[in-house]
Amino acid sequence: FLFDSDLKRVVRDAGSLLVAFFVGALSTVVGTLAAFAFVPLKSLGDQGWKVACALTSRHIGGAINFVAVADTLNIDGSVVSAAIAADNVVVALYFAFLFYLAVSGESETYDTKITTVSDTDVQTKSELLGEEIALPDEEDQVPITTSSIAYSIATASCLVTLGTAITAAICPNLSPLVITSLLTVISATLFPRPFQQLRTSGTAIGVLFLQMFFAASGAAGSLILVLREAPSLIAFSALQLAIH
Repeated sequence: FLFDSDLKRVVRDAGSLLVAFFVGALSTVVGTLAAFAFVPLKSLGDQGWKVACALTSRHIGGAINFVAVADTLNIDGSVVSAAIAADNVVVALYFAFLFYLAVSGESETYDTKITTVSDTDVQTKSELLGEEIALPDEEDQVPITTSSIAYSIATASCLVTLGTAITAAICPNLSPLVITSLLTVISATLFPRPFQQLRTSGTAIGVLFLQMFFAASGAAGSLILVLREAPSLIAFSALQLAIH
């Protein structure tokens, strides 16, 4: 995933989206603090605050952040499975609600803008629309081949090995994911062209392994067990997103 994390390009291309991201991230942190005050996850013991941190990172940066924080804080595997099961239900409902609002808003906007136009207007608007939704230039995007997969795995292996060695030298108690992620972001920023050639295959490999992680974690969890033994997880996640 991080092969595409050229910070210079992100700052240049994101524009106002960065402001929206920071506002959303801050709202998630506030939602977490408020939700933890109302639902302190006491049923999880000393794992409660760790799960809250992991879920916060997931809602800010996605599933890969959840994995990194869970590994860094040494959250028990059973608790990770329960948290994923509970949060997946809440997030699914949350996104369904967002999609409903988006579709409803588009329909209302479309209804208010219906006017009688000539054939020339239709042609002109179609041309403008085509320009507006044109896909970004992908000339530099390298297709996924056995060579690109091999280079991606080799590069990732080198970064993981170096990150693990640095972590063991300076902070043995820290998860290697932290230093490895930092090294990858720095490398992708300093050497954008080589990493740009690997981003397609790298992302595909990352998605594959991430889905395998969630499949394995989900297989070890049970939503019925979560509802019976730790219903506070669902309540916490729902309240966290609601406040956000």
